[in-house]
Amino acid sequence: MYVDAKDSIAGRLASVVAKELLKGKSVFVVNAEKAVVSGDPKHTGDKFVEKVNRGDPYHGPFYPKVPDRVLKRIVRGMLPYNKPRGREALKRLKVYISIPEELKGKEFAKIKEAENKLEGKFVTIGKLSEKLGVKYES
Repeated sequence: MYVDAKDSIAGRLASVVAKELLKGKSVFVVNAEKAVVSGDPKHTGDKFVEKVNRGDPYHGPFYPKVPDRVLKRIVRGMLPYNKPRGREALKRLKVYISIPEELKGKEFAKIKEAENKLEGKFVTIGKLSEKLGVKYES
């Protein structure tokens, strides 16, 4: 299954992807940096920075900063990743920033339930990562 995360709400996208992974499908998600998180950008960014800086740099908890890993972590939270079934499901997930060369020409599905219809404020995962000082190629 090939999914385009552009203009999709990250949590809703992750829940649909997690269900497909638990069914046994392999899922490839592209444009992770363009997925959105609802809420005030300043408040959301502050919460995100707090998560990343929490804990000890040697003992964790470790929270990702790069957009593709952030989206993968969101999906991981919706899987029973401490059990064999969840670990196997997580191995079938591949998340990419933009569209890689090996996936060019594939047809990508848009998840209808995750479509961004927000009238209020929101921020992209890419902008959150930039707030942390991450430089990535899109």
